[in-house]
Amino acid sequence: MPRLCYGRAMRIPRGAWAIVKEVARHVLRRPVVGVAAAARTEDGRWLLIRRTDTGQWALPGGTLEWGETLRAAVPRELLEEAGVEVVSLGELSGVYSEPSRDARFHAVTIVVHALVTPPRRPPLNPLEIAEVGLFHAGQLPSPLAHGMDAMLEQARTGGVSWE
Repeated sequence: MPRLCYGRAMRIPRGAWAIVKEVARHVLRRPVVGVAAAARTEDGRWLLIRRTDTGQWALPGGTLEWGETLRAAVPRELLEEAGVEVVSLGELSGVYSEPSRDARFHAVTIVVHALVTPPRRPPLNPLEIAEVGLFHAGQLPSPLAHGMDAMLEQARTGGVSWE
């Protein structure tokens, strides 16, 4: 009858550890794909959210969920984070991939233009979003969270940027 040993470290061959570490490196050290909206209301005000983790304003957005398209993620994130509905999705503003931009992880953020309604309800996650604001161009706060100043400036000036 085999003996069960408790309290002893299980021995795993070195070769197996090397494989586990290599798999973990590939699975856990991949860029995260996210979307952000350069969103404006019909009267031209820019929509921003204030994050609770940094206390700074940011473009609304988040990570792409498994099985979700970018086109579906933008309206979902805008509704969840800012309580707004998308009137129309616009053109691509930029793709941002600088690894040091976000201290949490290596994010690849796709920014798109959107025309939205004014906020109709509070954010779904008040632990993440402290408040929602609409700003005329001359009133935009700075700096924005997670290096989003360049993203907003690019959206304001036009053209497409990618890194």
